[in-house]
Amino acid sequence: MTERTLGEWLAYLEQLHPAAIDMGLDRCQQVLARLGLGRLAPRVITVTGTNGKGSTCAFVASLLKAQGLKVGVYASPHLLRYNERVLIDGVEVDDARLCEAFAALEAARGEISLTYFEMGTLAAFWLFKQAGLDAVVLEVGLGGRLDAVNLIDADLSLITSVGLDHADYLGNTRESVGFEKAGILRAGRPALCGDLEPPHTVLDKVAELACPFFLRGQDYDLAIGDNQWQWRGRDLDGQPVVLDGLPLLDLPMENAALALQAYRLTGLPWDAPQLVAALLATRVMGRLDRRQVVWQGKRLNLLLDVGHNPHAAEYLARRLASKPPAGRRLAVFGLLADKDLHGVLAPLASLVGHWAVTPLPTSRTRPAAELEQALANLGASVTSYASVAEAIEAQCAQATVEDEILLFGSFYCVGEALEWLARHATEEVADGFAG
Repeated sequence: MTERTLGEWLAYLEQLHPAAIDMGLDRCQQVLARLGLGRLAPRVITVTGTNGKGSTCAFVASLLKAQGLKVGVYASPHLLRYNERVLIDGVEVDDARLCEAFAALEAARGEISLTYFEMGTLAAFWLFKQAGLDAVVLEVGLGGRLDAVNLIDADLSLITSVGLDHADYLGNTRESVGFEKAGILRAGRPALCGDLEPPHTVLDKVAELACPFFLRGQDYDLAIGDNQWQWRGRDLDGQPVVLDGLPLLDLPMENAALALQAYRLTGLPWDAPQLVAALLATRVMGRLDRRQVVWQGKRLNLLLDVGHNPHAAEYLARRLASKPPAGRRLAVFGLLADKDLHGVLAPLASLVGHWAVTPLPTSRTRPAAELEQALANLGASVTSYASVAEAIEAQCAQATVEDEILLFGSFYCVGEALEWLARHATEEVADGFAG
């Protein structure tokens, strides 16, 4: 049989299971056992949460790599290439290795049917086991308790935030969402939570499992000033630790604070300049991601963000309000049909001078007409376009060098924007939101 390319493997995986999402661990557990995949590395850190998972994972990985550790990171979804989901020492795993992993999974699963995500997760585990890593950072895909990532016991379990999203699978209350996310906790092992008011279901699970608990606002916290920020936290013995005069970051400093608390619990060396350098070097494509593009002779400012639920929109609105452009702010926006449209738009409507709305390249998209009507109801200036690329080009055509174009609302929207940018001369802006 001719060997499959990565594209062929991914197409095969998409039709392998009758449902795109099939919550539960039994099927994956059987295949995991057949492959002999148990402990992936001496240190395993698992991250879940409604928002902030990606940047938290990136911060944790940067801090660990700064100590010379060989680190694997598994994250989802991807924006441009599937390879983005599996990083070893900060480098995307290449096509050949991914194909090798999928082939190993295919041989091991036999009659057991797995979803696209489950196959990808187990493939990442297989690759990590082969790589001889010092640490692994795992991002939960959906929820926590029944997510394939939860097959691996974490030494440290992080919950970034608890909000409403994916209600069909996680329920429509913070308590039900918290219950699912607390499923990644392990008895007697440290649990960290970045939510200032975690639902009782999280606290109940912490008590049930007797987890050493580190809660933002009580056990660790941050204070952000005009030009710097401060972190305070605790070690495993409860002793206080403080870092002062930290430079402002492009990515959410709340997530950096959570990552610092997690790092403090590893027992690895605590060298302030080294930690600061690691945080400053952390980047996550598509998250508060500031770029420039030269369009028809104009150098234009773009900001990409994958925020797609009310919690993320409120955070984005605060960051936008803190740094208005010299001119106008324009937006390119698309959203999936199962997301809270009003909850996403309400915090941002007044911060944008003109909206370009568009359907996304998926059957799950919300029609542009619905987006246009929702924004019109909020009194916003809005125009519909047939595609993300058309919307971007329309906004670029009317933008000046003093304006800012915000592209957000979905991984699909930002992914399309990145593909469009790849066809034009772009430069990343180093300072982002800092300062």
